[in-house]
Amino acid sequence: MELMKGRPGDVSGRLERELRVYDLLDRLGISYFRTDHEEADTMEACNEIDKILDVLICKNLFLCNRQKTDFYLLMMPGDKVFKTKELSAQIHSARLSFAPAEQMLEYLDIQPGAVSIMGLMNDHDNHVQLLVDEDVLRGEYLGCHPCVSTSSLKMKSSDVFEKFLPAVHHEMKIVHLEGALAS
Repeated sequence: MELMKGRPGDVSGRLERELRVYDLLDRLGISYFRTDHEEADTMEACNEIDKILDVLICKNLFLCNRQKTDFYLLMMPGDKVFKTKELSAQIHSARLSFAPAEQMLEYLDIQPGAVSIMGLMNDHDNHVQLLVDEDVLRGEYLGCHPCVSTSSLKMKSSDVFEKFLPAVHHEMKIVHLEGALAS
């Protein structure tokens, strides 16, 4: 793995959903670093990528209520343990669970393992509410996938939350997760 600035020079073999991310970031003037790698669909794989990016990649969870009428994208530190009950109380939604892959693809144009804040660019009708653990906001940089799990990006957190989110017409709700750090 190697850290490179900006979009790949050779885009052959890359998925359209990934290229749309680079197009939008470039159009918004958001500077980013990128590394390509084998599929990273576990936190262990992401830990190796973290070392290259020199940033903590967020754990991104695609959640829904029991009725599958409300959908959430939760961003939290990768080394924090998620506790459903704690989040449910803050957002007033009982029985949160992982949302079906079909809705992930429909609303975010993302496959399981590649969930990322970048997918909100595909949620034109705002079906998905972004929830951000306050600890994520403390970092100067943010790591995420460009809607595929074979590349990872490093961007300034301020660019993501102050430029990207308004451009894709989404707002974040800040949550406080006590969850003990994983050992």
